[in-house]
Amino acid sequence: MDELSQKYAEERARRQRSDGKNQYIAIDGQFGRYTEDPYVDQPITRNPLTVDLDVLILGGGMCGLLIGSRLRQAGIDNIKIIERGSDFGGTWYWNRYPGVGCDTESYIYLPLLEETGYIPTEKYAKGPEILNHFRRIGATFGLYENACFQTTLQEMKWDENLLRWGISTDRGDMFRARYICVCTGTQNRPKLPGIPDILDFRGHSFHTSRWDYNYTGGDGYGNLDQLRDKHVAIIGTGATAIQSVPHLARSAHHLYIFQRTPSSVDVRGNRPTDEAWARALQPGWQRQRMLNFEALTLGMPQDEDLVSDGWTHNAQRLRAATDGTTRANFEALRQRADFEKMEEIRRRVDDVVEDSATAQALKPYYNLYCKRPCFHDEYLQTFNRPNVTLVDTKGLGVERIIEDAIVVDGKAYKVDCIIYSTGFEVLAKPWRAGACKILGAGGMSLEEKWGAGPVKSLHGIFTRGFPNMLIVGALRDSGASSNAHFAYNGQCLHAVEVIRRCLSAGVTHIEPTEAAELGWHQTMREKAPPMDKFWAECTPGYLNNEGAGGGDGFRKVLYGGGSIEYFDILEDWRSRRLERDLGITS
Repeated sequence: MDELSQKYAEERARRQRSDGKNQYIAIDGQFGRYTEDPYVDQPITRNPLTVDLDVLILGGGMCGLLIGSRLRQAGIDNIKIIERGSDFGGTWYWNRYPGVGCDTESYIYLPLLEETGYIPTEKYAKGPEILNHFRRIGATFGLYENACFQTTLQEMKWDENLLRWGISTDRGDMFRARYICVCTGTQNRPKLPGIPDILDFRGHSFHTSRWDYNYTGGDGYGNLDQLRDKHVAIIGTGATAIQSVPHLARSAHHLYIFQRTPSSVDVRGNRPTDEAWARALQPGWQRQRMLNFEALTLGMPQDEDLVSDGWTHNAQRLRAATDGTTRANFEALRQRADFEKMEEIRRRVDDVVEDSATAQALKPYYNLYCKRPCFHDEYLQTFNRPNVTLVDTKGLGVERIIEDAIVVDGKAYKVDCIIYSTGFEVLAKPWRAGACKILGAGGMSLEEKWGAGPVKSLHGIFTRGFPNMLIVGALRDSGASSNAHFAYNGQCLHAVEVIRRCLSAGVTHIEPTEAAELGWHQTMREKAPPMDKFWAECTPGYLNNEGAGGGDGFRKVLYGGGSIEYFDILEDWRSRRLERDLGITS
């Protein structure tokens, strides 16, 4: 254990950078082409709209669809959904890279399965199937007639005289809405690595979230036949690369994989859906399965493991290692269990990868949850192919890019195409994620309120100074989950119930009191788990603010009591404190 601790510390030190998040390039201005929509069949033409609404929803991804569907179920039909893409889907609209699929079980990840009468074809569905299901939700609940696609919101401004939000778009639309639901997501703005001379490359390049099938050929299932004579580079080895690399390797003349930090890659074990099992499902099965998964991943004992995957197995293993121990021994026993699990993952690399030097470079030396765990049954095998080269940058990243090559440690690797698999601005705040101004009471912008210092909110959903605005799915000041559907669905059900009650009662203004907002801020501080040492020792990444500590590290802004406890708080709050904490007036 001492030797591994030292190894972990050495690997972390190699990757630690003084520039933190500033090592990445925001895709704006001269880099704007990397966010252009490559999936548009034809531009949508329409006249500007001027409409009064009960609810305007910003975003047509999972949250936007869940809010829209739940509003429909509640009998609230006077709604609009503003979406930058050409269809519903959010993450699954933009991320269509080959091999894309969910890494949480399909039966709990895909929303509204019982309501739409659909069962996924596999335990881990592929992206095209998931996108089609999101379209199914839109059609089932009649949301297409309420959607404005290829539309970017420009400004939302609270009108204190009308007690309405005024909303303008790049299409010349002017909406007035009683309530707005901001559903801009947590990972919708791609980022590029700040590699010197990145603009000097004269070959082809794109980001994985805007996959260029016109260049590669193929589709989300692979078959990238137009790469057969191409030398291709992919920069990044996170969750997206894990899924896309096997398809690139099968099609490219040669594939170079540029790695800074290896991912942990465990067995996925995908399999087709058992039809007999699906026929035997009883009403309420999806929620039961979701709750079982959630409880297990939070370390809560259950009589059975309905999902039985890497997420639940890992959580149960860590819980079993510390069950019944004293506080004094807890950390040491948990760390030992973590070391043992990561040793298994590293042994798997040795078992699969034939070249010993490549295998050594692919071994992750950090604790299991320092980075999002990955699961795949073909990624490691790809490195046994003769047309694949791992370029391990030993934690330093790419040195620079020249007009026809990528340079690492003084060596130039000539390539025809560079694919950036470098992730997103995780937990981008709503005004940035939505690329719009949000102006509350007195003209104060949300950026002014939240731009510096900690977020102040009530449950991560309401914030003082911005009446009748609900932020859903941003996961700041709220409960998150390894299963995004569980976190989003709970918030959406909560938001719709608040809106329904307020519309039914003729409420014109809701806004958290100062006491309620301060109270939740204090609760967040009190419930924050003692994880500072853990994150400080982790290799840099978005989960720990790129190793800088504090700030917007993912786990620093989540409710520490876990998602189940968080939603219990919301349910209790709706029954006892809603009117008082929102200062409701009619």
